Amino acid sequence: EIREAIEEPVAAICDSVKVTLDKTPPELAADIMETGIVLTGGGALLHGLDARLSHETGMPIVIADNPLDCVAIGSGQSLEEFDALKGVLFSTNSLH
Repeated sequence: EIREAIEEPVAAICDSVKVTLDKTPPELAADIMETGIVLTGGGALLHGLDARLSHETGMPIVIADNPLDCVAIGSGQSLEEFDALKGVLFSTNSLH
């Protein structure tokens, strides 16, 4: 019953990943193919999501070591290095 209940959101996640990969520049896609897509957050803990994404994308899938905390940890690290990363975090168009 649970699998049936979450099928629609899981399909939406898979579709979003595939659309994003279609828009990814070839050199970045090659890097992703080599290192894998990293799943983070609570969704990474859904049993079988990694296998389904791998099947649907043909890409290797890796679950982060600490998926529930890694987004918060990465955000904190970004804030610590804000000056170095602001060129990546913000486009020049959004600053006007």
